[in-house]
Amino acid sequence: MKSPHRRFLPALFTPGLLAACVLLTAPVLLPAAPPVAPEASGFSAERLKRLDRVIDDCLARQQLAGAVVYIARDGRIVQLKAYGQQDIEQGKPMPTDAIFRIASMSKAVTTVAVMMLYEEGKILLKDPLSKYIPAFKDSVVAVAPPAGSPPDVKYVTVPAKRPIQIRDLLSHTAGLTYGTGLAEAEYKKARLHGWYFADRDETIGAAIERLGKLPLHGQPGETWQYGFSTDVLGYLVEVVSGMTLDRFFAERIFQPLQMRDSCFFLPPEKAGRLAPVYGLEKGRLTVRETSAKSDYIQGPRKCFSGGAGLLSTASDYGRFLQMLLNGGELDGVRLLSPKTVELMHVNHTGDKYTRDTNAFGFGFWVLQDRGHYGELGGEGSYGWGSAYYPQYLIDPKERLVALFMTQLRPTDGLDLVSKFKVLTYQAMVK
Repeated sequence: MKSPHRRFLPALFTPGLLAACVLLTAPVLLPAAPPVAPEASGFSAERLKRLDRVIDDCLARQQLAGAVVYIARDGRIVQLKAYGQQDIEQGKPMPTDAIFRIASMSKAVTTVAVMMLYEEGKILLKDPLSKYIPAFKDSVVAVAPPAGSPPDVKYVTVPAKRPIQIRDLLSHTAGLTYGTGLAEAEYKKARLHGWYFADRDETIGAAIERLGKLPLHGQPGETWQYGFSTDVLGYLVEVVSGMTLDRFFAERIFQPLQMRDSCFFLPPEKAGRLAPVYGLEKGRLTVRETSAKSDYIQGPRKCFSGGAGLLSTASDYGRFLQMLLNGGELDGVRLLSPKTVELMHVNHTGDKYTRDTNAFGFGFWVLQDRGHYGELGGEGSYGWGSAYYPQYLIDPKERLVALFMTQLRPTDGLDLVSKFKVLTYQAMVK
């Protein structure tokens, strides 16, 4: 994966992006609800202090700079708390409204956008992708060369057994990686290797059109592979809706949900709230990216990555998660029906997803078997995380949303996000 700091170009505003900024800087229509006493939502205040102590210990050990925790139950905020510093070098404390790069947590937003179009009758989940993006017609799959092939032959191709369907993209079974696999050299030549798109002086559509001409790394529907699937979905949203992805998100999701600080690229006046990225290597914490040198502020501002391109705050993303927990509605605004949200977090991959939870829905891990998972967690809960280390979960049975926000890459094996889940659940006593 190339460095996200390779180049910094002058900021260019598209009409859609300008519209998004106008929408997201409009006055708040409703004030944020203040946190309630933990006991009012079935939490122990004393047990929540265990979470504080573990985070504070990581800060004391200089394993991360700062963080924001958001926990809500029954739609009431139990904990919205900032820890440590946003900027160590400047001595700036972490505020609760700090803006974070959320990378793969963007996938949930793109999934919601796709399901909104699905509910409007504009697509079916079993539709072939090539119906909307013809570049994916007649896809081929890279496979190992036959025995006796010359050493320089890394792969051969075979026809895909069936077309990629939209549901394959939603469940990461489309045969798309982030460019790794037998045809990796071809992906690198096409500049399609790794998840980072913020520095690109091209549209997401231009990148995905190139992707459609490359070999897949798996047969559609046959294996779970994490990769460009959600970026393809983002381009699909543009094709089907006739709107750029930034504009669709701003007008159809962020503005209705009052997510005022969520966007692909920051307006300059918000630059001071963008948390620097720190990295932890061999026990040493160093700054990796600041707002003074960030593609999210100074970059081309043209490539809207539905897979990993968004910025958000704990409160904004908490509202988005609450909408999902509520079955698609928040504060009188309905984006999806309860049945559609339910479909999103059932297991769509059978036994193909072999990470901790052993089940995967439309953009999330799904916890079906707590015994298989082997740690504290709620049956039927679902969630995902970010390359920058944030993590979230939604637990429908416990009516719980939990979100941990920070900026740490690499992490040197730090296990704090796993402990965050455990410490959240152990604090629930009713």
